Amino acid sequence: MKLSLGFSPCPNDTFIFDALIHHKIDTEGLEFEVCFDDVETLNHKAFNAELDITKLSFHAFAHCYEKYALLDSGSALGFGVGPLLICKDETHVQNSTHLDASLKVGIPGKFTTANFLLGIAFPHLTNKQELVFSDIESSLLEEKTDLGLIIHENRFTYSEKGLHKIVDLGSYWEKLTGCAIPLGGIVINRKLERSVQEKVNRLIQKSVEYAFNDPKSGLEFIKQHAQEMSEEVMYKHIELYVNQYSVQLGTEGRKAIDVLFNMAQEKGLIEPLKHSIYLIG
Repeated sequence: MKLSLGFSPCPNDTFIFDALIHHKIDTEGLEFEVCFDDVETLNHKAFNAELDITKLSFHAFAHCYEKYALLDSGSALGFGVGPLLICKDETHVQNSTHLDASLKVGIPGKFTTANFLLGIAFPHLTNKQELVFSDIESSLLEEKTDLGLIIHENRFTYSEKGLHKIVDLGSYWEKLTGCAIPLGGIVINRKLERSVQEKVNRLIQKSVEYAFNDPKSGLEFIKQHAQEMSEEVMYKHIELYVNQYSVQLGTEGRKAIDVLFNMAQEKGLIEPLKHSIYLIG
């Protein structure tokens, strides 16, 4: 049986899925047709239920949970992993508590969890331009935008380019809730047979565990998609985004996701959920 599988080319995703798609583990008769896309493209594909299994932002998942169920494995949650709001003009750093509403913000997508966190911290910043996440730094350097909301490996490269951090929205979230930040999860189409859904969940957990047991096993695959990152930066990225929550969400992981969804409902950003978002439990 062949299933379509969407994830980003970022090191955390390629690290997680390497063993699965390259048959380093027993895939129990399943084959995977891989689709590489940035997270916002994957979000929109999920809205249209284009893929059997996909990575998406938790914010986006709130808008398509009736089509997909959240797997217990493969998610990206953690402490100290949140999006950063950055700028080229240092005066914005000094005025971080009074940022002008007219400032144009480059964001990695309307339905990203990063944009949701920006809306919580700075609800008045509504002048936004959607960009591919990897283009946000250059947009700031070329002064096409005033502020930039960065995610993924750009967290490690912005300062080298003369850009400045205004606020770490991850730290903001952690102080506000005491929870890990739910960034992205792996979901599966509810139309698939339950046995297939459970098998995929089990296989992704095995793939993550394989990667943890042999972290360099997927090095060539990770490098192939890592946008010229050094090996050191690649593994810094992986250490931030792949952790115990990627193996299994557990009680604390689910709590963090529930807090995010409850807050979104309270602020009127999403409709009340009609049923469980989880595959298991």
